[in-house]
Amino acid sequence: MNNLRGFMGSQISAFLRSFSRLLGLTPATPIPIVAMLSSIKRQSSTLDRVAVQGGHHGMVDTTAAISSMVDELYGLPTTPPSLYIDLEGVKLSRRGTVSILQIHVRTTGKSYLVDVKTLQNDAFSTPGACTRSTLKAILESISIPKVFFDVRRDSDALYSHYGIALRGVHDLQLMEIATRRGPERVIYGLKRCIESHLRMKPAEKSAWTKAKEEGISLFDPGKGGSYEVFNQRPLPEKIRLYCIEDVHYLPRLWDTYDRKMTPAWRTKVLNATKARITESQAPGFNPVARTMSLAPARW
Repeated sequence: MNNLRGFMGSQISAFLRSFSRLLGLTPATPIPIVAMLSSIKRQSSTLDRVAVQGGHHGMVDTTAAISSMVDELYGLPTTPPSLYIDLEGVKLSRRGTVSILQIHVRTTGKSYLVDVKTLQNDAFSTPGACTRSTLKAILESISIPKVFFDVRRDSDALYSHYGIALRGVHDLQLMEIATRRGPERVIYGLKRCIESHLRMKPAEKSAWTKAKEEGISLFDPGKGGSYEVFNQRPLPEKIRLYCIEDVHYLPRLWDTYDRKMTPAWRTKVLNATKARITESQAPGFNPVARTMSLAPARW
């Protein structure tokens, strides 16, 4: 019996030593079980604190928060896509800066505002605590679908500033063109697509319009605003709401367009999306060229 107790004690001690290393504790330090449980609880609740801040719309501005978020984003369902993404910045492009990366998770309804202005490369290179993946790996994974609305400027900025080559992307703007009747050549913006193709209750539409207009008034130079507002910390509440609204309705647009697409058009959209990403990474890419407002040739 004493031998059995000794064996069990050694096994428990070995387990505690291994687990302490996972938690970043010093192996030589005695580890009271209460302290260990408290540490586990703190780690498991990190993501919850990030997600519930501001009603499931948290500002992700520390490496610990990035790590927890990456664990949340990894391994989600892929059909339909779970991740809907947008970026904001000052002159968002290779000649400007990235301030915020917004991610809306379809399966949970959570939206994350990644503070790229504060974290810089750490936003993309910090691994998850469990998966050891990174946000960069997720963005570059061909097996994890990501939905953007007009990916070109976002791709340009991510590739130029952080070396991120987007893959596995679905471009909602191209999906909208593919489901139109007739050979229209001009592309639509997100605002027009939401207004034209989503059914919204009056109160919902009023709240969306208010958030959109108030955000634009703060960053649009033509309305007395400045794009530098995206770099203010803490982020102004009206800008936070604007960023959230930009990704919140993307899953519903996806459903609207996807159900109308034929297999042939799905292939065309995916190929055109890849072409947009390749174009955005080219040395001569011009994000304000007149051709940016046109649908792909021969569509």
